[in-house]
Amino acid sequence: MDEFSFIDTIKQSIHKQSTLLKGIGDDAAVFDSYEKEIVISKDMFVENVHFAKHTMKSYHIGYKALAANLSDMAAMGAKPAFYLVAISIPRDWEMTEVHSIFQGMRDLADLFNMDLIGGDTVSGKELVISITVIGYGEKDRIRYRSLAQKGDIVFVTGFLGDSQAGLYILNHPGNYKERSYFINKHQMPFPRVDFALGLESLLRVSLNDISDGIASEANEIAEASNVTLVLEEANIPVHPAFDQFNPKLQYNWKMFGGEDFELMGTVPKKDWDKLLLIAERNNVQVTPIGYVTSKQELGSVLIDNGSNKMERLDKKGYNHLSR
Repeated sequence: MDEFSFIDTIKQSIHKQSTLLKGIGDDAAVFDSYEKEIVISKDMFVENVHFAKHTMKSYHIGYKALAANLSDMAAMGAKPAFYLVAISIPRDWEMTEVHSIFQGMRDLADLFNMDLIGGDTVSGKELVISITVIGYGEKDRIRYRSLAQKGDIVFVTGFLGDSQAGLYILNHPGNYKERSYFINKHQMPFPRVDFALGLESLLRVSLNDISDGIASEANEIAEASNVTLVLEEANIPVHPAFDQFNPKLQYNWKMFGGEDFELMGTVPKKDWDKLLLIAERNNVQVTPIGYVTSKQELGSVLIDNGSNKMERLDKKGYNHLSR
């Protein structure tokens, strides 16, 4: 199958976004902003770096690659509308597998009424997927990391460490409690877009998606807002079956593991009850895990591990350029 025949098989016959003026079929796509803020996110998925065939089926690869971008949209409080996909395809990948990758993307995109509007295909030595997502945000409701203020409550959605637990199970076969749950959290995480959009009534919320680990994401908020985040380790939520793993692994996964694609953020105390109601409407668990202060070293994160002594939580986690 040549490139043009392949494009014909993945392009949509019906578009879902009324703002789309021209999709696949010209040199570029065209859409209308309708005077909203335009939000753009881009992520790459590289074989044997972000995924491997023995832990991810082709369908999961496509789904998760798009989910990573949608999690970024959620962290900005933006509604995803369009996506573009560039893919490098090795000769040892069957076209049925490539189609399955796009099906994984399409099934997730359909849940948010997104349109595939372009991309590119090339041959290469390893499978590489580069996705760009374009979304819309309401003016004055974009959720920047720099919006945290003294007195805010720090919160997270869902459980932390699930994805790394799932990867561990895939790489270390055996008998595990909630095996399917953890594997699903690794292969098919669900981005918190609806919850983030539901926060529209709140004037000020800072958000960050947990892609590289909460230690990294918390430091990014602290640095961007020039405040100190104090986290309480005992309050960081984990699944009830998480305690089956080695305690050291538990700590590393929940603090530094990443790829949970949950949201962490800060919200004024006066808005906490409203946020809980929004979370309940969206069937999302939200847990308070700390607070924002300006008394200690600004731009840093401290963790209370229950020993009556605050410790600095360094900005560690998954880093794509670390050596």
